[in-house]
Amino acid sequence: MDKRIIITGGSRGIGAACVRAFCENGDKVFFVYGSSTAAAQSVSDETGAIPYQADLADINKAREAIKMGITTLGGIDVLVNCAGISQIELFTELTDEDWQRMIAVNLSAAFATSQEALREMVKQHSGKIINVGSIWGARGAACEAHYSATKSALRGLTSSLAKEFGPSGITVNLVEPGVIDTDMNGELDKETIDYLIDRTPLCRIGKPSEIANAVTFLASEKADFITGAFIPVDGGFPA
Repeated sequence: MDKRIIITGGSRGIGAACVRAFCENGDKVFFVYGSSTAAAQSVSDETGAIPYQADLADINKAREAIKMGITTLGGIDVLVNCAGISQIELFTELTDEDWQRMIAVNLSAAFATSQEALREMVKQHSGKIINVGSIWGARGAACEAHYSATKSALRGLTSSLAKEFGPSGITVNLVEPGVIDTDMNGELDKETIDYLIDRTPLCRIGKPSEIANAVTFLASEKADFITGAFIPVDGGFPA
């Protein structure tokens, strides 16, 4: 049976790779994007997935996006929380606005989207939520305290939801990418990238499709007995 998939942050990078992977599986995909309209349309044209624009920093719009996805698809089987932003800045230089926006997009949006999805999943006594975190959520990163904090919080959210909704037949898991070839990491200079590659036992950075492979596995029946797990896809980083 084709699954009904909702993906946030689906226009670029890991999110777009997830859209492609699920569509290749024959699933019905609805994806949410922020401001990258051209990229979203390109992904939609390529895959047939349904795009929907929403500023997930607005918690009400995040809820509306999931409601629209459920209505459009006729339900939901899998939610992939992939939307996220990053920023490199000294902790002492972070503004209140920097902090609040990071929390809004990376954490509060996942709260709102998961809550809306779970209301539907509980009714059908099945469903899967896959959160996309980061290795920095487990280890912390200098000059990315607010980013690391939000990704660490996703660990707590994942664990709690897995326990609370396991009796309803719902699994909740977290994929933690390492250094991946995305626009987000494209802002890093060559020296930094080379340093990160040197610390990765597989001696390269990862591809968005490799994260999508982990996500689609967790969404499959093969992962029905996995919940509350943190899955590193990081090439062994750090060495």
